[in-house]
Amino acid sequence: MAGPRDGGTGRGSRVPGPTVPVYVISVAAELTGLHPQTLRQYDRVGLVSPGRTGGGGRRYSLRDIELLREIAELTATGIGLEGVRRILELENQVTALRSRNRELRARVADLQSALESTLSALQEQRPNLPVLRQSGPVSPFRDPH
Repeated sequence: MAGPRDGGTGRGSRVPGPTVPVYVISVAAELTGLHPQTLRQYDRVGLVSPGRTGGGGRRYSLRDIELLREIAELTATGIGLEGVRRILELENQVTALRSRNRELRARVADLQSALESTLSALQEQRPNLPVLRQSGPVSPFRDPH
């Protein structure tokens, strides 16, 4: 049976994801406290890239709205649009580098575990071999001094 939240369609209520462009420019302007002309300017200079309808109308996503709010905060402190652009680029770089760092740390942990397993297996096969390193976990980040 259809409920009140799904408009009687029986399909269920769906909230669009953060990247789905659904808000027309007037709604985006109201949500951000910016004038629609300011949103158009930010689009022209490339600070935000809203989706487009078949007729060319702008549609903003929740992520676009968050970005516009951040731009508004930065410009309110006196930072110019080029400064805002550079700050946003640097924030994106930091986010990408943090993600890559997590990936690399996970890979190091996997390799460290594989190395320790291999060393353990070799030690079981040849227990008479002398130990050439101090015992303890193998770490590429440990200072040898």
